[in-house]
Amino acid sequence: MNASTSVSVAARTPRLMRWIAGVILILAVGLAMHYRQELDPAHLETWVLAWGTAGMAMFVGLYALATVLFLPGSVLTLAGGAIFGPWLGGGLSLLGATIGAGFSFLIARYLAGGWVAGRSAGMTARLLAGVEEEGWRFVAFVRLVPIFPFNLLNYALGLTRIRLHHYLITSLVCMAPGGLAYAWLGYAGKEAASGSADAVRTGMWALAFLAVVMLLPRWIRKMRSRNHHLTTQRLKEMLEGGANLVVLDVRDTADFSGENGHLPGSRNIPLPELDARMEEVRCIGRPLALICHTDRRSAEAVQRLEAQGIGPLYLVMGGVKQWRQEGFPVER
Repeated sequence: MNASTSVSVAARTPRLMRWIAGVILILAVGLAMHYRQELDPAHLETWVLAWGTAGMAMFVGLYALATVLFLPGSVLTLAGGAIFGPWLGGGLSLLGATIGAGFSFLIARYLAGGWVAGRSAGMTARLLAGVEEEGWRFVAFVRLVPIFPFNLLNYALGLTRIRLHHYLITSLVCMAPGGLAYAWLGYAGKEAASGSADAVRTGMWALAFLAVVMLLPRWIRKMRSRNHHLTTQRLKEMLEGGANLVVLDVRDTADFSGENGHLPGSRNIPLPELDARMEEVRCIGRPLALICHTDRRSAEAVQRLEAQGIGPLYLVMGGVKQWRQEGFPVER
């Protein structure tokens, strides 16, 4: 099933049925949040083990339901590691989280996908287009670098036209490091509580996985930045090819209008003003190519914009200086 089919189906779904389903979902979420204190790991372990071999399936189903109802998955992942061990518990938690994320995605798409598609204009349409242009890469980034809450993000991505199978596969792969780390922590906690001789070794494994997860966001940001460098030649080719791209020049206004000139059609927001004008940048809603005289100030601008979740971003290597050396046209 492709995205356009999903949206068209949502559009044909009777409005009354969508409203009823939405109200039921809101009530279910409210009820789950009210009783979230009952999600006790000790009670959960007793309940799961009472099912025998079927307990694994029950655990996966419970995890999927908890994801849909905005319950904290970290508690369940810790419990899964304690009950089933770090590898099996982590795998079952990951499966449950992926299934739940898929259901949340489809619920949002069928309940509100058509409504959003029919009313998207201006900034909203441009933001959705930017996410959809990135596709699975955007899903990978937000899974590995958790900018938004996991449960809310599942619903938000359902409002885009990202393909379901891209979303599910990328989520499964990119949630694995965090899922395994929490499962190891849950297992290590149980071993320590039981006084096991292997508690120290298990704790070291848990800390190692946790360290990897903590370092992943920084590594991903660096790799993402490297993969989004543009030469001036490549930028010229993209602009001439009609790419959906805005060149944002972060030099001072005097430099932008000075003798070195600026790229045709580029916009100017000086770096010192960037933080105060962040909403203006967000409203552009299109991929941005950041440029300055060389690439020092534009690299800092990329970092600031990424920290605000704005993108996609491209860093123009060599800046206006390199652009002029190549003999490409400028405006003054």
